[in-house]
Amino acid sequence: MATFTKFNNFTFALASKLHNLGADTLFAQLLNSAPVVTNSVETDLPADLSTANGYTAGGVSLGVGTLSTSGGVAKLVITDKTITASGGAIGPFRYVAILNNTAASKDLIGFIDYGSSITLADGESLLIDFDGAAGALTI
Repeated sequence: MATFTKFNNFTFALASKLHNLGADTLFAQLLNSAPVVTNSVETDLPADLSTANGYTAGGVSLGVGTLSTSGGVAKLVITDKTITASGGAIGPFRYVAILNNTAASKDLIGFIDYGSSITLADGESLLIDFDGAAGALTI
């Protein structure tokens, strides 16, 4: 089962106005080495996958999330993203790191851990479900 973990610095960066989650463009990077919760910016992350077979190094755009609030709890919902291998395999990877591509330092938000490495064979797809239990970000 996939689990979502916020990076420790995310709430500080949010309070410091480094994120405007209702307007900034978010990106997802595929990683096969574990990120560390104390990572703060993109350059702290392990290397993401190389450009190949439908994946571009640096990550894929997730666009802008939708913010809502209820009972003092804010929720960011990002449109689900499908990554499809084309012309060969993508992977292996285990983690999907979410970062703010609009922020100057590309500040980190969190990551999804799929529990084991995944390789997408040519023609296979991965649906990253950001509104599921593992993907919705509550603040």
